[in-house]
Amino acid sequence: MNPYLLLGISILSEVLGTSALRASDGFTRPLPSIIVVAGYGTAFYLMSQALKSLPLGFTYAVWSGVGTSLTALIGWLYFRDAFNWVALGGIALIIAGVAVLNLSGAARH
Repeated sequence: MNPYLLLGISILSEVLGTSALRASDGFTRPLPSIIVVAGYGTAFYLMSQALKSLPLGFTYAVWSGVGTSLTALIGWLYFRDAFNWVALGGIALIIAGVAVLNLSGAARH
């Protein structure tokens, strides 16, 4: 399977797991707690498969950067976390950093 697709699904699984972590209320709610374990397990498994073809630094930068950005947006939209222009600027910088890594050829080896 395409390693970029694996990485993308891994990111979505991690974001789902992190969102469920917030919803688990300290692992006191069973369904969100199960989703946390499944989400993180799937995320790490798929990232390990993507790492068979992609460099570690690039993979982790994309995984953590995109995951952080999506998680922040979900926190703002779904959980009503505080969000401001400075936070949005930080997310833009994360995305720009991932783009620079990709354009620099870090994804190829």
